[in-house]
Amino acid sequence: MTATALRNGPPRRAVLVGGIGVRSAFGAGLAALTDGVLAGRPAFTRVERFGTSAQRTDRAATGPGSPRLADQLVAVLAEAGALSGSADPEVPYRNEELLIALHGDRRAGPVAAEVAERTGLRPRVYTGACVAAATAVADAAALIASGRRERVLVAAGYLVEPDTFAVFDAGRALSGDGAVRPFSLGRQGMLLGDAAVAVVLESEPALRRRGGRALARIAGWARTGDAYHVCRPHPDGTGLARAVHGALARAGAEPAAVGYVNANGAGSKLGDLAEAAALRAVFPAGTPPVSSTKSVHGHALEASALLELAVTVGVLRAGSLPVNAGWQAPDPGCPLDLVLDRPRPAAPAPALALTLNAAFGGADTALLVAAE
Repeated sequence: MTATALRNGPPRRAVLVGGIGVRSAFGAGLAALTDGVLAGRPAFTRVERFGTSAQRTDRAATGPGSPRLADQLVAVLAEAGALSGSADPEVPYRNEELLIALHGDRRAGPVAAEVAERTGLRPRVYTGACVAAATAVADAAALIASGRRERVLVAAGYLVEPDTFAVFDAGRALSGDGAVRPFSLGRQGMLLGDAAVAVVLESEPALRRRGGRALARIAGWARTGDAYHVCRPHPDGTGLARAVHGALARAGAEPAAVGYVNANGAGSKLGDLAEAAALRAVFPAGTPPVSSTKSVHGHALEASALLELAVTVGVLRAGSLPVNAGWQAPDPGCPLDLVLDRPRPAAPAPALALTLNAAFGGADTALLVAAE
């Protein structure tokens, strides 16, 4: 056993997913998101909520109209069961802490404050770019696994809006052909997408007391930072590989136990190469099935990791692995076992699934999910 495994062994208490609420371009609820992802039809359409005539692309994965983020967050918290009272009078659900990932601009504070006022929750805001929500999940899982909390609420939200759309377009990060093509030859970049997600994480005793049913288990988690470059990943994917090894060590699992990887896969030329290198380093004998669901629901920035955790839980429960949409031709630098053409049956339990995220500055996260 490695020194890392000794230091970072299995959690003392199981961390269970007791509820999920979702709003995405596929509609309301986890079922709508799961069905949309497994259908493999990208949700990218022409942006209607603001003008895009000055940009290179006019596509994003947006829901109808111009919803308010605070409204969406309150709705998903209610849907996840985060606002309902405990069945145990000794454990009232009032004034709970909410770990919430939001885009790090001037709007984050007012959104968090409104959610707090309307729900009675105490928000702790995470703004660490595209790993913000995964960092919040890791913190929540650590609190439960160590016995310091019985239940922790995690939420995240981003709605496509003109400021970030223009910034990513100006940086030529958005795909010019209106599609996201992870790990494919000819990929041109990412496209943004709406997401508001809430997840209730609980200990087994807390879930049992309220008569709930676990949707999944967070078996392992890890985060790393290689600080290689302000916006480029390390070409060898070393930081992401260390995050995966850390999550496996925390779960007490070997790489062979992983039956699916929901990759970060944003469709960028350098990012996908680095991630493929990381996966090949972790799985030298051949990767498990891989796809990036950003290819259908888009990139929700700080909310991406929580949306993709919800997707991973949904597809494991459905027993089917989603396709890597948009793929055109193999890239020799990305020799992965990609799920193409149609969904694949998921391996029977207790196979584990990895959901990976990466952010500017060399930040990487890995969450390891087990079906329940």
